[in-house]
Amino acid sequence: PPKTPKPPQNTPKPAEDEEEEEAPVIPVLVLACDRSSVRRCLDKILRYRPSARRFPVIVSQDCGHAETAAVIASYGAAVSHIRQPDLSDVPVPPEHRKFQGYYKISRHYRWALGQVFRTFRYRAAIVVEDDLEVAPDFFEYFQAAMPLLREDRSLWCASAWNDNGKEALVDAGHAELLYRTDFFPGLGWLLLAELWDELEPKWPPAFWDDWMRQPEQRRGRACVRPEVSRTMTFGRKGVSHGQFYDQYLKFIKLNDRFVPFTQMDLSYLKKDPYERFFLQQVYSAPEIHLEELQKDSGRDSGPVRLQYRGRDSFKALAKALGLMDDLKSGVPRAGYRGVVSFVCHGRRVFLAPPSDWTGYDPSWS
Repeated sequence: PPKTPKPPQNTPKPAEDEEEEEAPVIPVLVLACDRSSVRRCLDKILRYRPSARRFPVIVSQDCGHAETAAVIASYGAAVSHIRQPDLSDVPVPPEHRKFQGYYKISRHYRWALGQVFRTFRYRAAIVVEDDLEVAPDFFEYFQAAMPLLREDRSLWCASAWNDNGKEALVDAGHAELLYRTDFFPGLGWLLLAELWDELEPKWPPAFWDDWMRQPEQRRGRACVRPEVSRTMTFGRKGVSHGQFYDQYLKFIKLNDRFVPFTQMDLSYLKKDPYERFFLQQVYSAPEIHLEELQKDSGRDSGPVRLQYRGRDSFKALAKALGLMDDLKSGVPRAGYRGVVSFVCHGRRVFLAPPSDWTGYDPSWS
C-alpha cells in the first residue's frame, strides 16, 4: 500500500523540548556475557539514538567476565550497567548437560527483563544481544512501531530482523516495506510491559526463543518485521557454535539508509486491512513453477506465487531458493498465514500454501 505521510495538524508544531516530553521512553536492554566486542554493539546504539532521555541504554551482564565488564564500564554514565547476581550453574537434566549455556541465557533474560519491567518500571523495552549491530534508522523504526503494538492486540512484538534478509532475497530499494509475520524473529525486538506480565510467570528454563514460537505463547499473534533488517549479527562465537552463522546470518543485509517511519501512516499493518491487502496480493499473483522462476532473468517484474502442498514440498522449495527451511511449531521463518514473501532475480515471490489454508500444523518441525 502507498505509504502516505501523516496529514499536517492544525496546531502549530510543538517545540523540540515539548516533543521530547510527549514521546514515550523506551529503554534498550543489551544482554551481554563474555564478549568484549559488545563495544561494537554499544558504539552504534549510542551513535544512532536520537535522544538519551527517550532511549536509555541498560546493559545487563551475565558471566562475570572482567574484560567485558571493563568495556561496559568505559562508557561511564552513557549506559547503566547491571549484573546478573546468580552466576551458578543451572541444574539441568543429564541429557541436557551440553545445553547448560541455553539454561543460563534463559535465566539471564528472565532476570534482566524483570529488572526493566519490575524494578525500573518501564512500560516497553527494546531487547538487543551483545553481538548485534544496529542500522541508522533502528530507533526510528521502533518509535513508529510502538503505537501499533499499543493499538492492535493481535501484534505482540516488533522485530528489527528479517530471517530471509540475505541481500539477494530482499528489495533493498524499498527499505520502507514492513510486514506482519507469525514467526517470532527476535534479534532486536520491542515488547510492551503487558506482554512481560503474561510471559514472566511461565518463563521457560531454556530455549526461550523457541518457547516463544509455540502456539501456547504466541496465541495467534504476529510481529512486525522489515523487508531489510535493521540489525545484523557479528557474533559467530556463541552457544550455538556458529550453527546458522556461516550459512545465513553473515549474509544478512543491514539497512544503510534512513527511512522516516514516524512520518508514515503504518495503519496498513493492522490485522484487518493487512490481511485483506496481503492475501489478495498473494493469491492474485500468477502461479509459477520453480524451474521457470530459476531461469527467469527478472524481465517480467510482476509478483508471482510458488505453491507448496505440504511440509516436504515447503522445505524442498525453500532450500532450492536459499530461504531458511526450518519450521518452529509449524511456522516458517518470516511466514504470515503460511506465506513467505521474498525476492528472486529482482522479482517479488510468494511461497504460499493453497488458498484454502486453515492454519499451521505444529507437527511440521
